[in-house]
Amino acid sequence: MPTLLTTVALLATCVAAAWFDLRERRIPNLLTVGALAAALLLRVPGGFGEVGAGLTGAFLAGLLALPFFLIGGLGGGDLKFLAAVGAFLGPGRLFFALLIMALFGGLMAIVMIVRRRALAQTLVNFRVLFSTFGLRNFSGWKGDGDVPLTIFSPAVITVPYGVAISAGALAAWFVYTTIPGWSFMEVLAR
Repeated sequence: MPTLLTTVALLATCVAAAWFDLRERRIPNLLTVGALAAALLLRVPGGFGEVGAGLTGAFLAGLLALPFFLIGGLGGGDLKFLAAVGAFLGPGRLFFALLIMALFGGLMAIVMIVRRRALAQTLVNFRVLFSTFGLRNFSGWKGDGDVPLTIFSPAVITVPYGVAISAGALAAWFVYTTIPGWSFMEVLAR
């Protein structure tokens, strides 16, 4: 499916999502839903198999992100953007992209923690997160004094994860496009 039009669409989507997430700390529905639709439509000329791969990629990306969304660690825009990226990449490129996203997102988090000198507060937040696993209601984690701890809590350092999603998506897209026959799963199997 790597065509110039698809590459431009993915690149534009990733740049726009990263920009919105950095500037406004949200990724608009129009962008995420529009990107999902565009990714699937761009797969139509390849036939049912290509559309199925796009749907599978979107489903897997959304499914893997859902637990993080449910515990309050990932925003809804990030979840929908990740599903759209999954539709562009398909299942074959998705897992490499997820690895890059996790590494880039973790690096961004470490930089923000160090910059804010917030290691102690971050460790407290992790303690609350892990000690209350499974005791969450829909307003956030029930931590000390039953105060919900979510990505909207003032003591929580948030990362514009749309930037990490964009980095992972573009890295996977360009690695798989420029190195024909390369497979992350085959590299892992060695």
